[in-house]
Amino acid sequence: MHRVVVLALDGVYPFEMTIPVRIFDTAEGADGERLYEVITCSLDGGPVRTSADFSVTVAHAADVLATADTLVIPPFACGPDEQRDWLPEPLAEAFARLRPGTRTVSICTASYVLAAAGFLDGRPATTHWNEAARFQRVFPQVKVDPGVLFVDDGDVLTAAGVAAGVDLCLHLVRRDHGSEVANRVARLCVVPPWREGGQAQFIERPVPEPSAATTAATRAWALGELGRPLTLGELAAHARMSVRTFSRRFRDEVGMTPGQWLAQQRVEHARRLLETTDWPVDRVAGEAGFGTAASLRQHMAATTGVSPMAYRQTFRAQASPSTDGRGRPADFSSSTLSASSAASSATLSSAAGRA
Repeated sequence: MHRVVVLALDGVYPFEMTIPVRIFDTAEGADGERLYEVITCSLDGGPVRTSADFSVTVAHAADVLATADTLVIPPFACGPDEQRDWLPEPLAEAFARLRPGTRTVSICTASYVLAAAGFLDGRPATTHWNEAARFQRVFPQVKVDPGVLFVDDGDVLTAAGVAAGVDLCLHLVRRDHGSEVANRVARLCVVPPWREGGQAQFIERPVPEPSAATTAATRAWALGELGRPLTLGELAAHARMSVRTFSRRFRDEVGMTPGQWLAQQRVEHARRLLETTDWPVDRVAGEAGFGTAASLRQHMAATTGVSPMAYRQTFRAQASPSTDGRGRPADFSSSTLSASSAASSATLSSAAGRA
């Protein structure tokens, strides 16, 4: 069983500390078997002061890091001092216990710790958008992208604030065991099953005015109509709005245009079909609303960097490969990846631009 160790540091944010427990503990295999074991530790095994008005008691000390397959570090209260020692000796000693190849994950401001330990030197990473400028000043050797939800750089992954930790943990379940397992976890936890890592961290008005009509019902309806063309006018008519009002309200609520959102949902549907059926690519393309296999290939290349067949071969085998910043398997050959022609360090930035 894959062991996930959560390291709680002084000042830990309690909500983020429990995200890995909730997501990974919910993941089950086809026969109901647990896929992950999640344990929580502190540096000395003693209680940990949180950012709130209480402390938490954990069952383990940092020696369990030697048994971790994945290490997750939740955020903690940082304070204003840029000269802070982000890697005190006890923490450095704890990191020394990690086995080579241990997958290391930070949520929000825990990226400071990974950077101080050298895990992020010369690599792409993210943190909470409100901390990004300071983070870059403190650690200029890190390639910081403040406009993404998370960055997957293979064995080191970083997430932005709060809910992005949920996105990243679900991404890891998807990476390890495929869409069906990850989607079931999302349903049980009542969270969105997938927000690609390149989506912008924040939007201008994330919640509509209470008195305003929303596009939620139309979005739910559209998910059942992905197999056929959907025009902006048809979406607006379903929502009983003008095209202009619908487009504005949709972007306010979702953070992208209706067309971008539809393309994202269709790619996700196609990925699920590629993983769970033996249908030809032409049929998958039709069921997902792309019309032709060529259109599906174009959208899959833009999103995952690989063709539909390469995606199916990888995830149907549940090979659990490491991935680059776009979520594509890192061990694909250079010829397979030549169509996307983007270095992994730049992929999330380009994805954020599309969103």
